[in-house]
Amino acid sequence: MQKTAYISGVAAALLLAAAAQWLAALPWLAAHAISPLLLAIVGGMLLANLRPLPAGWLPGLRLCRQSLLRAGIVLFGLQLTLGQLQQLGGRVLLIDALVLASTFGLALWLGRRLGLDRDSCVLIGAGSAICGAAAVLATQPVIRASSERAGVAVAGVVLFGSIAMLLYPWLYGLLAPLGLNQAGYGVLTGSTLHEVAQVLVAGKAVGEAAAASAVLTKMLRVMLLAPFLLLLAAVWQRRAAAQGQRAPIAVPWFAFGFIAAIALNSSGWLPPALHDGLLLLGRLLLAAAMAALGLDTRFAALYRAGWRPLALAALLFGWLLLGGGGINWLLRA
Repeated sequence: MQKTAYISGVAAALLLAAAAQWLAALPWLAAHAISPLLLAIVGGMLLANLRPLPAGWLPGLRLCRQSLLRAGIVLFGLQLTLGQLQQLGGRVLLIDALVLASTFGLALWLGRRLGLDRDSCVLIGAGSAICGAAAVLATQPVIRASSERAGVAVAGVVLFGSIAMLLYPWLYGLLAPLGLNQAGYGVLTGSTLHEVAQVLVAGKAVGEAAAASAVLTKMLRVMLLAPFLLLLAAVWQRRAAAQGQRAPIAVPWFAFGFIAAIALNSSGWLPPALHDGLLLLGRLLLAAAMAALGLDTRFAALYRAGWRPLALAALLFGWLLLGGGGINWLLRA
């Protein structure tokens, strides 16, 4: 396929991504933590369902959902440092790991009992357990899930993550008289809320100390995305081999790039201007991947998915609040 075949689709996704970035920076949307990723997928879905897309867009949109997505995930690692892990210590790492493992395991168990297919269970579980829409998009190519299932998963985790963002500060007002301080609230928020932006807003609603603790805890949770993807790829390959299938090994090489980006950011070798430029590029690429996903999602597909995916996302939201809260309480400092 000629390279020019990709231009129109990539350009459409990048334009939507740039528009989403601009809208998300507007004061009201920024104050309510409306993520550019959410705006990008919603914009793509609206455009795709208002009129048929040109056939020439499809190769470029596929490139955005695959290659540009992986590049965006790698550059996302430049927001993290190994020093953040050392600063938080083993207790917070254990909390994050237990929340991730229990939420993902519960997603697989509950999802099957709700009658959901395995791919949907994995995508919704990953989004709820790690870092929302970005985790869904990172998991999709590892298990070779369809764009429709990924779109449904994103919708569920974004919806309930937004509800949690508004609920947590109110809960702090109830729990503070019982001994919950800002640092503890930050760890609770970072270890159980879905999106990084939502964690930041929920933390700042309580105080700067809460915001700092919340974001650091969330960043550590995001770091767990790389080993999660590697383990998931290994399990998926073993399962395929056990079923007599000769599927190629789906090694998520971008997970190694993600780790390398964290190490590079920790080294301090990157000039500040280059570092900021790469972060901006990474956010744009992730938004473009989300826009491409939206452009490949039809409302009819969401309707066909029914109530079960949202029910699973809702149940996992309840577990993150109650079960995650219990884990935090048991391992409190």
